[in-house]
Amino acid sequence: MTHWQKSSFSGEGGNNCIELATVGPRVALRESTAPEVIVTASPARLRAFLDAVKAGTLDLPRQP
Repeated sequence: MTHWQKSSFSGEGGNNCIELATVGPRVALRESTAPEVIVTASPARLRAFLDAVKAGTLDLPRQP
């Protein structure tokens, strides 16, 4: 059985969060509103993605 962990930013009520789990050597992610959709990645690739999000390198250009 997979143990899913909710983000600490989710709060106590509602299903509006991202959940993480370790599945073998990979990290699994799902959204609580659509738990049947699961994305997996290696820890290194997930870290690179999160770093890019935090740095803003994946942001769309702003429209005038």
